[in-house]
Amino acid sequence: MLEWASLRGRQDMRVTDTFPPAPVAGEPEGKPRRRGIALALGGGAARGWAHIGVLRALDEAGIEIDMIAGTSIGALVGGCYLAGKLDELEEFARSLTKRRMFGLLDLHIGGSGLFGGMKLDARMQQHLNGTTFADLDKPLVCVAAEIRTGHEIWLSSGSLITAMRASYALPGVFEPVACNGRVLVDGALVNPVPVSVCRAHEQQVVVAVNLHYDLFGRAAVIKHSADIMDAGTAEPKLVVDRGPSERDARLGIMGVMVEAFNIIQDRISRARLAGDPPDLSLQPKLGHIGLSEFHRADEAIKLGYEATRANLNELKRLQTVLA
Repeated sequence: MLEWASLRGRQDMRVTDTFPPAPVAGEPEGKPRRRGIALALGGGAARGWAHIGVLRALDEAGIEIDMIAGTSIGALVGGCYLAGKLDELEEFARSLTKRRMFGLLDLHIGGSGLFGGMKLDARMQQHLNGTTFADLDKPLVCVAAEIRTGHEIWLSSGSLITAMRASYALPGVFEPVACNGRVLVDGALVNPVPVSVCRAHEQQVVVAVNLHYDLFGRAAVIKHSADIMDAGTAEPKLVVDRGPSERDARLGIMGVMVEAFNIIQDRISRARLAGDPPDLSLQPKLGHIGLSEFHRADEAIKLGYEATRANLNELKRLQTVLA
């Protein structure tokens, strides 16, 4: 049911037996390398709750995780998992309703985003106050983008909450995060599925979770006319533009920004994954879940779990490579 892509024979992308692997950033020198897979958790807003199901299935099957690189909501879920707070995050996600979502958003007119995000910060502070990357027992990298330069920023030290906030700070929706002289926004602008981060840490087996796999048609090129043809004739007629249709108008300002960001993210992820593919790609079919439909956590988590279970044989085969 689930299509997957497996990378074989790419010695240039793997650590060979000839040269010992370099230590992962943050690990003491001389410490033995862990023998688990590296996870690249992609961005996807509300669809990102599927990452919870993926992690549940991996734990259930005994698949060891060596490190996590996360972008946007992938950084949030990955950070909570490595901090031992996945239960709390899942409980929060499943409790969300449309009404409760509005209660968590703090409208911020005149700022750099529609929402300040401070109410969401308060929720994270309840469980992660004072937690730093040094407190995690396995490496984590949160990917963000610097808004002024477009640089890809890898956050792997300091405050965990600050790093996660920066990684999911969707431009125009959430306020950017100021961090050590840089202004950071959602990492999906530069690296939606951060396989390259895991490769840079010389991980032997990289498993990616791509939340945009089944959004068919996003990359299509369509030739279209600006004229509207008159019924019953082949002649174009002059039509006064009366603005967007009723259906398009219902998107609202936030909907338009999120959908535009979705197109950008999809195009970038296609290009980057083509150039640097993972050893295995888990691709839950989430196209019917809107990016802002955070209240559909039950469904997204289930789809992430099922997609992982469907690939357990391949995951276990990859794990034997590390043994």
